[in-house]
Amino acid sequence: MKNWYHSWRAAVRIARRDAVRSKGRSFLVLAMIALPILGVSAADLTLRSAELSTEQALERTLGAADARMSDAQSGGVPIYQSPDANNYAPVGNFDEKPWPEGETDVRKVLPAGAKSLEDSAGSGKLRTAHGLLNAEIRELKASDPLAAGIMTLVSGRFPTGTAEVAATTHFLESSGLSVGSKLAARGLDREYTITGSYELPDALKSDQINALPGALLDPLDKALAADDLPSTETSTTYLVSVPGGFTWNMVKQINTKGVKVASRAVQLAPPADGDVPLYQQEDWAKSYGDSGAADVAALAAVGTVVGLAMLEICLLAGPAFAVGARRSRRQLGLVGANGGDRRHIRAIVLAGGLVIGFAAAVVGTILGLALTFALRPLLEDYMGQRFGSFDIRPLELLGIGLLAVLTGLLAAVVPAVTASRQSVLASLTGRRGVRRGSRVLPVVGLIAVLLGAAIALYGSLLSDQSVLVAGGSAIAELGVVAMTPALVGLFGRTGRWLPLSPRLALRDAVRNRGRTAPAVAAVLAAVAGTVAVATYAASRDAQSEASYEAQLPHGAVSLIVNEAGGRDVPQARAAVQKNLQVDVRADVDRAVVGNVNCAMYSGDKGCGSYEVVVPKANQCPLWSTTGKEDPAEKFTKAQRRAFSKDWRCKESNAMSHTDGGVLVADEKLLNVLGIDDPAAAKALSEGKIVSFDKRNLDKKGSIGIRLITDTEAADKAREQGKEAPGAVKTFSAHQVADGTNAYGVGMILPPAAAKAAGIATVPLGAYYSTDRLPSSEQRQKLSGELDRTGASIDLHIEEGYTSENSIVLLALAVFAGLITIGAAGIATGLAQADAEADLKTLAAVGAPPRVRRTLSGFQCGVVAAMGVVLGSAAGVLPAIGLRLTEEREERAWYEQALDEGFGGNMTPPDVPIVIPWETLGALLIAVPLGAAVLAALVTRSRGALSRREAT
Repeated sequence: MKNWYHSWRAAVRIARRDAVRSKGRSFLVLAMIALPILGVSAADLTLRSAELSTEQALERTLGAADARMSDAQSGGVPIYQSPDANNYAPVGNFDEKPWPEGETDVRKVLPAGAKSLEDSAGSGKLRTAHGLLNAEIRELKASDPLAAGIMTLVSGRFPTGTAEVAATTHFLESSGLSVGSKLAARGLDREYTITGSYELPDALKSDQINALPGALLDPLDKALAADDLPSTETSTTYLVSVPGGFTWNMVKQINTKGVKVASRAVQLAPPADGDVPLYQQEDWAKSYGDSGAADVAALAAVGTVVGLAMLEICLLAGPAFAVGARRSRRQLGLVGANGGDRRHIRAIVLAGGLVIGFAAAVVGTILGLALTFALRPLLEDYMGQRFGSFDIRPLELLGIGLLAVLTGLLAAVVPAVTASRQSVLASLTGRRGVRRGSRVLPVVGLIAVLLGAAIALYGSLLSDQSVLVAGGSAIAELGVVAMTPALVGLFGRTGRWLPLSPRLALRDAVRNRGRTAPAVAAVLAAVAGTVAVATYAASRDAQSEASYEAQLPHGAVSLIVNEAGGRDVPQARAAVQKNLQVDVRADVDRAVVGNVNCAMYSGDKGCGSYEVVVPKANQCPLWSTTGKEDPAEKFTKAQRRAFSKDWRCKESNAMSHTDGGVLVADEKLLNVLGIDDPAAAKALSEGKIVSFDKRNLDKKGSIGIRLITDTEAADKAREQGKEAPGAVKTFSAHQVADGTNAYGVGMILPPAAAKAAGIATVPLGAYYSTDRLPSSEQRQKLSGELDRTGASIDLHIEEGYTSENSIVLLALAVFAGLITIGAAGIATGLAQADAEADLKTLAAVGAPPRVRRTLSGFQCGVVAAMGVVLGSAAGVLPAIGLRLTEEREERAWYEQALDEGFGGNMTPPDVPIVIPWETLGALLIAVPLGAAVLAALVTRSRGALSRREAT
């Protein structure tokens, strides 16, 4: 034991001295190992710091209170809830009866002797320096001790009067206001003074203002109600404190009143799943993300990534250690001449990996911690939340550091074994000797390639598990890596057709496979991954382009304002007209039933709806709503497949902006949509509806629109399979030819026809045709003006399909190029160390100085070319396998949809396989050529003078 300790101590001292002497090589290997450690340690610290403990999370939501109580909107019906109150369900079976709805007065459920603090939140448009900004309005007495921790005061103070508010820092930045400014809400003739700024630790990018309870939301709601405008949709919860806290039994007791409770005590010590009634219901199941299978899958994915990263680093750093061992061969020979055996030689080389791995672990970890600490404000701003604390986990960082040490040791294993096998005489005299390559490794590699290919083939053709394709491809790629020395030998047979310098470079690479193979394998692994991802991305891109459906003709613009009453529509229309090169503008409105200030699909009192009446003869039998049973169950699989080809069962392409895709507009809309139909234009001018779905027309060529004033009665009627109650307005209609692309418009209702039928309309937006696509400057100006309206606006500019993978493919090519040049450069450095005597011989027989540069360039280019060729071939196969798997999955889904009768608008899946020739061309030609030129440029024409070796 003592001898072992002393021998390794001496080996470490020698390795440390060699590392200091060879600063360039040591720095290169240290950087390769330390950079991943830096990234992983920084990521670990960032995630752990952002991961709040239960107590920290509760402080940000409950403050100093014991619980937050809120109405479950179940009308007082008892509920079951999860311990964290995020999930709940009413007690009982509601499959055959209406779902319970209604409000409950939470204040009547408060425990005796409890202290409570009201916390209300709504939203409204606030006037800013730039216009209007939709923001959250919160009424909470933030200075109350119960609210401590929910809001963090940054400057000024929280409001103390009814004419004061505080605002989040993000709101002040967005609005152009500051502490001391006046603030007003749209619709309320009253101003408030901003007394302070604060931030929400969990939502740094939140636009919110804070007022005292009753100071803003209630007056604003009254003003909006007076103007028949939508309310702020205020919801109220209560922060509650009771002696002893809220136990789980207390929570369940309050649940019987239809009230949810987020209890601090329960979340700090949650009950067992068996004691949670919600988890015992038949229809309750935990999601996959909460299961152990998800954790196993995540660990497997992380383990695979870490393993492949370590393999890549070992393949890159291994030749560098071989360079050091080769340059220290005389020193290692002296160790053997003085009584050292092979294990001492191995210990010295392995100690080099240990020293650099340890240094990389220390440097990477320290830099990762320092970088995270320095970038903490930026990281918090990017994540949108404050760290709970600067949470350093020593054991995790130690494990990350051990990975660096292990990587350094593994990278030095092969050079250590190789150095220990050299005789003392060969080491002292500088002779390299001749050693046969391993015959076992290529056989093992071939077996792995065949086994991996078989697994990937099975996964792509016979199984639905894409993980089999990925796993089989990984095994096959490792097999190719193991076969690399043999494949390098095959490349050597092409040397007979090459000129002198490349022939010398290729033969040198083949004869010294111990240093060539790891570099080629490193290039192979990087290029294979790049080509696989690039091929898959290019194939998905081609599929997305083929399936892309334009929302408008090329260059056209649509503006939809999702705002009740349409007050902001004129301003938004004018903004688009001002900033874009508009050719034709078609204003569109929407039909409204009831209060014209109701939002679309609103269920508020006084708000109605409408629906297009589809004649029974035109209704798809599979979609019949008579009765409670599924209508599709009445038909056989063959009948359902036949119905999928029936014109009545074709799914509608009508937009979701309005019910049935009904737009109130004139013939200008036809012009913008590119529909050249004089008959349709004439019909609109005559007050007729223009329909793009023939199912809506009855036998007389008319269309009916049912006006529903009682939405609750309509919902009940639909649940019973009956028609909704309401008056039906009938319009004469013109049906356009089949195949006309209306870009989601179901029908166009002329304004005159709507007025004659007594149907109210409100502005919705506009469609525009433009002369050219807008520039970036025009888009920015338009976006700024639309933002100043404070409305929720959907603006679409049809540019056709645009690929987002071009940058990805370029980044992949650059990454693979850097890896290739680095690995080839390392191999070239080792080759120069080995070939110094040969270069002196060439110079002695009259070779010009440029031969050294040329030979160095070709040595680097040969390694790069071999790795790129093998990697390109190995990378295409897994991408093809994954695409074949996806094709089987999509075809199975398509066949299932046909069997169930839902394939009306579907086409057979097309899953193309596209080879990214541009990326491959850059890898196969540009990267090896660039590596060769770079190596030639950095190589000196004349070798350095060396002293005569002792004999």
